[in-house]
Amino acid sequence: MLQKYPSSISDPSARTSARRVAWIVLAGALVTGGAAALLYASSNLTLSHYDARAHLVVSRRVFDSLTPGWRQFGSVWLPLPHLLNLIATIPDWSYRTGGLSVLISMVALSAGLSAAAWRIAQRTGSMVAALAGPALVLANPNVLYLQSTPMTEPLLFGLTLLSVVAVDVCLEVRSESSAHRAGALLATLVLTRYEGWLVGGTLVVISVALSWRRLRTIQQLWLYPAGAVAVFLAASFASTGKWPLSDSFYVPDPELLHQPAVVMDKIWTGFLDLAGWPLAAGGLVGLFVLVIQALKARRHVLLYLALVAPVALPSMAFYSGHPFRIRYLIPMVVAAGVLASFALAALPRRLQPVLALLVLALAVWQRPPLDMKAPMVLEAQWETPFRLEREKVTAVLAARDDGSPILASMGSLAHYMQEASWAGLSLDRFLHEGNGDLWLDALKSPRRSVRWVLIEQRAEGGDVLFARAQRDVTFLAGFERVIEGGGLALYERREGQ
Repeated sequence: MLQKYPSSISDPSARTSARRVAWIVLAGALVTGGAAALLYASSNLTLSHYDARAHLVVSRRVFDSLTPGWRQFGSVWLPLPHLLNLIATIPDWSYRTGGLSVLISMVALSAGLSAAAWRIAQRTGSMVAALAGPALVLANPNVLYLQSTPMTEPLLFGLTLLSVVAVDVCLEVRSESSAHRAGALLATLVLTRYEGWLVGGTLVVISVALSWRRLRTIQQLWLYPAGAVAVFLAASFASTGKWPLSDSFYVPDPELLHQPAVVMDKIWTGFLDLAGWPLAAGGLVGLFVLVIQALKARRHVLLYLALVAPVALPSMAFYSGHPFRIRYLIPMVVAAGVLASFALAALPRRLQPVLALLVLALAVWQRPPLDMKAPMVLEAQWETPFRLEREKVTAVLAARDDGSPILASMGSLAHYMQEASWAGLSLDRFLHEGNGDLWLDALKSPRRSVRWVLIEQRAEGGDVLFARAQRDVTFLAGFERVIEGGGLALYERREGQ
């Protein structure tokens, strides 16, 4: 059986204190996140990352497409973030700026941190620890930047924390309503990012191990997420005709490919670059504390080990040759902040405030909250020079545009399609993979389908149109190259062709 709460936590005054801490964290996170979002927006960094723009496109294309409809969700990306962004991308200003989508990111992270603070206060009885963990997460510039964008990671962070808390509550109270609530949250988690599959799977395994005598009372914990994954796989296959991730979408990096020592070093040094040693040390101590507490029969704390499960995904990806991306390691920063709470709660009460302030001060000193040179902020801008170069391609296309379809691969140029909206080129102007038979017909003979062709020639060795042109010298017959910029080439069909 799970260990009961300390008597102080079951007192009404203690429960009131936990709720108060949760509201403080929620308000603080929204204010801090809002201020950060405004700062990054004023610096034109909200949509610096190409995936931020591409995520907006996936939502927008459901209704703004040559072939609108649910099949536009078909992609390697999981659908929940794009479902939530459907309404957020309807107004043109929000689609172009990401404004309403950033609000979703802010609310998700704030709700998750608030729930974590509430549960830590209940579990440990330490209000200092419950406040310190979220503060460490919010003070990190990499987390602050991501929650200021339409990226899917902030939703992952929030739903991970909400799911861990919900499962923890479910295993203690063992009510039908708590099981349904936890199962529903796990379902949303596994539909957000693939790291959520690892977190959800870890939570389910631990839950079964802790409650194997009463499995029927918690069956929703695996039925809901399993059903969600099954529906996603079926819908993805129905819309694209192939299973997600069945094709490679990157050129393997020989430095990482099948090099476990190099991968481990990259992950550790990347984590330290993101978190700084004070937060990293706090997280590691917290992890040690949880293991010790689990060995002392406080088995419920094992659930919080699920926070570190996402690191398995970049480990496998980098080992398989995926190019190194530091943002894949940011879930470790969130995990470190929450785990540090348990380290602080294990200290004598009189030392907790002093140590909490010291760790927070050191973390802020090492990684200033609004550092414009933070690793994630810099990584998000690596493509900026190419984006600026592409503006001359857009200018030519807009000046000579006649309203006819433009053949382009959304798999490689979704971010550019969002950029082009500023020049008045709506998504329904582009003929891409999501258009099914129209796309297949255009691949057979572009000159019979379109006047314009856009080809990405640089990123990941070039897109599918570039590869097609390399294999088939007749593919672009009847077209002439008009302009190139930032690796993007524009072709126009010659008159009479």
